[in-house]
Amino acid sequence: MTATTQTQPPAPRRARRAHGSPAMTVALLVVVGAIVLASALVVALTWPGHVTPSGQAAGLTDAGVQHVKAEVTGARMESCDASVENMLPDGTLPSSVACLEVEARVTSGADEGRVVSVYATSGITAGDVPAGTRIIVEHYPAADGAPETWAWSDFSRGVPLGAFALAFVLVAAVVAGWRGLRAVAGLAVAFTVIWVYLLPALVAGKPALLVGLAASVVIITVALYLAHGPSLRTTTALGGTLAGLFLVAALGVLGAHAAHLSPVASEDDYRLAALLGDHGVQTLHGVFLCGVVLAGLGVLNDVTITQSSAVWELRAADPTASWQSLFTGGMRIGRDHIASTIYTIAFAYAGASLPVLMVLQLYDLPLGQTLTSGIFAQEIVRTLAGSIGLILAIPLTTAIAVTVATRASTRQLTVTGGHTH
Repeated sequence: MTATTQTQPPAPRRARRAHGSPAMTVALLVVVGAIVLASALVVALTWPGHVTPSGQAAGLTDAGVQHVKAEVTGARMESCDASVENMLPDGTLPSSVACLEVEARVTSGADEGRVVSVYATSGITAGDVPAGTRIIVEHYPAADGAPETWAWSDFSRGVPLGAFALAFVLVAAVVAGWRGLRAVAGLAVAFTVIWVYLLPALVAGKPALLVGLAASVVIITVALYLAHGPSLRTTTALGGTLAGLFLVAALGVLGAHAAHLSPVASEDDYRLAALLGDHGVQTLHGVFLCGVVLAGLGVLNDVTITQSSAVWELRAADPTASWQSLFTGGMRIGRDHIASTIYTIAFAYAGASLPVLMVLQLYDLPLGQTLTSGIFAQEIVRTLAGSIGLILAIPLTTAIAVTVATRASTRQLTVTGGHTH
């Protein structure tokens, strides 16, 4: 009788432990928490308080001028003396030019109901200001023997811009639901921080790069948790964003030093330096770096939350996946995102710089000289610092997310939150 050997079925592969060691998770929470607390402390220590505008002291603004709303009642073309803005290409001034006289009824302030006449700025035609058009006019009270004067200021754009803002909120609510509304709330917080803290601190001469980094950390922390909810996944994205933010700041410092960027490269820079007073030029050195950090903030937020969510989903789909396979899968997604986001950054800066590009085109300067001129060198450094920081932030965020996700519990992996592109 022949003995038969019973073949045992292969033991099922044991699933890799879902929670593992919590050391990396704790380390992430400690590091992120420390950075956020330090940034809040910097904001408190550099809070500018009340900043007195220096425009009047510098003679760049007029004391006593009032800006009031008005409604156009009529307009007609007239002949006026030429001014500097009417200078011909050969540098001469014509004897007279056509100008637009606008009659308007004041609708706000102490002179409400009064009809005044003002001359519109060059380029505005009667077709641009039909009866009923809302405008802003300047009122210069009589002083030192001079009579009162009314002047054109601008169009009143509150209603159309308010309508666009409302449409934006409604579209975000309809398409993205409560998450879209929370993202809009985060955007409101961001602009509040910029207006209430960042800009006054820069005007007051606080360390611009430090102020910019602290404000950016506060903004991105509030925005991320508002939009995506408090979760380990969101904290992982925040860690990657902070790492990318400091990379962008360091690259901006290096680029500005290597390219010998001048803080005063345009007429607006000269005007701002004069308004800031004695510390104007020194402040503008840091303002450029502060702008580099802010410019990279939004794109960094997008790519880091996407990478974190991608890794989380890959881990949830295959709890047995190794660190290496998760990282490889996450980077496949990240490389596609890098390619599209680089275009986003470059074309955003190019679109904002079109008027400057046109002026340089008219001067017919060589391309190399154009691209290395002061104002363009700033844009190039800003673009490249943001792009390099963005590219490096993706593998950094992916590595952090993979390390945390492989040690997260099943409940942490399936918790709602994260990012849907």
